[in-house]
Amino acid sequence: MKRLLLTIAIIGLIATPAFSQGVVKGRVLDELGLPLPGATVLLPGLEKGMPTDANGYYTIVEVPAGEHNITVTFVGYKKIEQQITVLDNTTTTQNFSMEPGYTTGGEVIIVGDRLKGQAKALNQQRTNANITNVVAADQIGRFPDANIGDALKRIPGITIQNDQGEARNIIVRGLAPQLNSVTLNGERIPSAEGDNRNIQLDLIPADLIQTIQVNKAVLPDMDADAIGGSVNLVTRSAPAGRRLSGTLASGYNFLSEKPIWTGTLIASDRFANGKLGAVFSASYNNHDFGSDNVEAVWYEGDNGEALIEEFDIREYQVQRVRRSFNLALDYEINANHKLYLSGVYNWRDDWENRFRMRVSQIDDAFDDGDAISTGTRTWNLPARVEYQTKGGLDSDRVRKRRLEDQRNRNITLKGEHLFNSLKMTWSATYAKASEDRPNERYISYRQSNQNVFVDLRDPGFPLANLINPADNLNIGLNEISENHDYTEDEDFNARVDFQKPLTSKALLKFGGRVRTKNKLRDNSFFSYEPVDEDAFGARLGNVPNSSYTNPNYLAGSKYKVGRFATPAFLGGLDLKNPALFDETDELGEYAASNYSATENIYATYAMADIQFNEKLSGIVGLRYEATSIDYTGNIFDVDNDVVTGTSDDQNYGNFMPGLHLNYNFSDYSILRFAWTNTIARPNYFDLVPYAEFSPDDQELVRGNPALEATTSMNFDLMFENYFENIGIISGGVFYKDVDHFIYERVIEGYNDPEFGNDLEYTTFENGGTAEIYGVEVAVQRQLWKGLGLYLNYTYTQSSTTGIQGREGEDIELPGTANNMFNASLSYETPKLVLRASLNYASDYIDELGGDAFEDRFYDKQTFIDLNGSYAFTPQWRFFFEVNNLTNQPLRYYQGVSSRTMQVEYYNVRFNAGLKFDLFND
Repeated sequence: MKRLLLTIAIIGLIATPAFSQGVVKGRVLDELGLPLPGATVLLPGLEKGMPTDANGYYTIVEVPAGEHNITVTFVGYKKIEQQITVLDNTTTTQNFSMEPGYTTGGEVIIVGDRLKGQAKALNQQRTNANITNVVAADQIGRFPDANIGDALKRIPGITIQNDQGEARNIIVRGLAPQLNSVTLNGERIPSAEGDNRNIQLDLIPADLIQTIQVNKAVLPDMDADAIGGSVNLVTRSAPAGRRLSGTLASGYNFLSEKPIWTGTLIASDRFANGKLGAVFSASYNNHDFGSDNVEAVWYEGDNGEALIEEFDIREYQVQRVRRSFNLALDYEINANHKLYLSGVYNWRDDWENRFRMRVSQIDDAFDDGDAISTGTRTWNLPARVEYQTKGGLDSDRVRKRRLEDQRNRNITLKGEHLFNSLKMTWSATYAKASEDRPNERYISYRQSNQNVFVDLRDPGFPLANLINPADNLNIGLNEISENHDYTEDEDFNARVDFQKPLTSKALLKFGGRVRTKNKLRDNSFFSYEPVDEDAFGARLGNVPNSSYTNPNYLAGSKYKVGRFATPAFLGGLDLKNPALFDETDELGEYAASNYSATENIYATYAMADIQFNEKLSGIVGLRYEATSIDYTGNIFDVDNDVVTGTSDDQNYGNFMPGLHLNYNFSDYSILRFAWTNTIARPNYFDLVPYAEFSPDDQELVRGNPALEATTSMNFDLMFENYFENIGIISGGVFYKDVDHFIYERVIEGYNDPEFGNDLEYTTFENGGTAEIYGVEVAVQRQLWKGLGLYLNYTYTQSSTTGIQGREGEDIELPGTANNMFNASLSYETPKLVLRASLNYASDYIDELGGDAFEDRFYDKQTFIDLNGSYAFTPQWRFFFEVNNLTNQPLRYYQGVSSRTMQVEYYNVRFNAGLKFDLFND
């Protein structure tokens, strides 16, 4: 710290020559003392100005001493004009409080709570130097969507992949989740995923986020690993006065028929004569839910007929509990120096029981001629049938379920310093993400040559099950296992940035950044065999069991999952007792999955922000990132049951120039152009030369240490026209030229010299090139007396080259949905807010197979949601939310849309409660 203060002092001396000008700085707030980001603060006589940052602060340097007019504008709020006096060698602090409302037809229209949130989003988007989309919390402090991912899916060009009915992974403009970045207050969020870089958006509650900003064209001062885009989540900052707000709500899940509980508390104030600001946020959500799931694996028979080789019926029962805490402090040393300290802690527990009925080796019966036709596309045949219960240890923590304990911690110290006209900012961040799955247990009863019927008359709803349901209880014991999976990702990030005017029309910004990351996966897996199998229960009917068949199964009443060993029985087994069980350390199940990786990224950049004339401005810059990765993995020798460690490394550097141009036809009409260059680094685990082999499934997966980073050259052109009554019409085009994209290659019938023949082989390879291009249009308008309309549509196309074995095919880049559409109709009065929303995304290829028949597609989705609120007083209101009115399932299909690979239903969710917001300015 002493060295840091000395460095700051030296910079201050260097940057403080004879000083005959002043500085104007301050904060722009609304009528309740909340920050207004994106407000335009202008000294018209000097043609100097600055938009406010995410917390409402602005700084204008090199202001001549004397009297000046100053104006503040913010879409949806009344303009401020007043005079200020600037003294030599002095920083003048000038804060502003704006009143909501705009004038139309000579009438002053008062802005409601929902529109205030939209106004904050549109003003930030309008004043940002790059092409962005912004979603802001409404005035009462809650997004229209409870989940960050659900809020993001309403932005043009964005689709979301779901997990158990909740938005989890983000796809931006057809680029897969690992090709996009997610930051918290501008700092990278580490990933708790074991084998990729994906950030799970359902880990972060929307209640604690003030603003979501999607950067579709990154600036040189931003991390460059964002080919699709960069999502920045901004937490709450302290208002000008005391604030206490919260939410208390409950709801109902129509699938689990259980309640949902939600609570939020936010407290903030300023102390020490306003120098110290503090905001504390806490959030809690407890949701019992589940899903009804059907899965099938298809193959092409000898006569070209589409048949199934494996089929599942699955019943999921899940409880998910989220807790999140945020503390942010800011301290103003003096008018020119400020410090920030913030910490965020997110903790999600996910308890799950799964009951899976699987019919496998169906292809053997078809290929061997043992399938007896009983009608059109129906057969009786012998196959292997399995009933597997997923659970966990019966303890206070694990609760007889599979526990997935995910945590994300982030603490940042930041400083802002002004030395005359030189502005310096610095930050240091420690972050850690972890996923712990202790005492995860499975018990399966499985037997071959069972009499099974197969019905493929409707390939959208295939079926395979026992001809005689009573045979369920006669299935013999197959396996008992317990595993412990642990993954952690530990990051340390630091950066320093300098900003200084070159002339009255040009601003220079330069700086550096270091990002260090340590990733670890440490799994274990043990199998257990009863010492006395007959005494234990050689047949499923010999152990405590229960039926999980549901006549109201959402995929259809014909899907009867059957009877399974109960989670209580599985959780209560004394597996560590050698008198009861023989334990085997199954190295082949986990050794190849374990690895460690260290990644160091060193970056530097310089950029000039130039006002060419009254209407045209631009940013030109260059960023360089040097990457060093070291990783250690394992290779498992199946024949000798030996694990061998293996290590490797990669070192490379990338120069990435960028150009951003903005042409302002007026204060509210902007034409933007961007040329950027970005990168996506391979997943750590994909680089490890491991080999994972599953003898039961005859599946082999290998890493590829020769993978190269993916790079992209991007072009964007966007026109935006904003309206004073809080609206926008925008339209634009984009193009991405992607090189060395990484894809997952699946080869059926693969022969391996070590693991055998006729395997399903998966590896990761660099393709040649990919092109992505598209069109985005958006309309947001207030139509008439509180009636509002929000529409956006994105059309995306892509093409690829260099996919091995499929060079002659026209294949789109995985993740590219051709059509995305959002519509929302809202009605607002001073007390009542109602909104109906629709979200649609067309189908897209998700994973490449060995040929077109084996390609996996993510099917089209249509979601309809309702929400609303009623304000009893300005401080208290009732709200409600209804999600997934269409009971939209998660669906994958194989090859053609009629051929279901997976379909999972979640049903409707309802939530309602009270919000309060108490201010004391």
